[in-house]
Amino acid sequence: MAIERTFSIIKPDAVRRNLIGNILAVFEKNGLRPVALKKIKMTRAQAEGFYAVHKERPFYGELVESMMSGPVVVQVLEGENAILKNREVMGATNPANAAEGTIRKLYAVSVGENSVHGSDAPETAKEEIKFFFTDDEIVG
Repeated sequence: MAIERTFSIIKPDAVRRNLIGNILAVFEKNGLRPVALKKIKMTRAQAEGFYAVHKERPFYGELVESMMSGPVVVQVLEGENAILKNREVMGATNPANAAEGTIRKLYAVSVGENSVHGSDAPETAKEEIKFFFTDDEIVG
């Protein structure tokens, strides 16, 4: 199995509800360890830039506003097949459809307030990591 890195965000809805430690524990319990982590308040430019791929979608404006609504935790997770593992650990976008024990089943409020974001592919993970972290900030 390949050790790889993926990108993750603990979203404002989860940060507001003091779930950072709980969510980190789920990642760690499932073999994903943070090798870079910081709490930030996304600017409009960051939120629009990060979610630019969704610019033409009807939910784009709401997504940008949501991500600017409070602090987030951005992180790089490392582990065996980290991208796929993170997707599994997060659970389905709609918490009603998420498997038991996943972050979204445990902590998400709705599709819009689903607590976490994770990269969906190796190329995306690389881009998303570079969007928020320099190489010097990743210490594994």
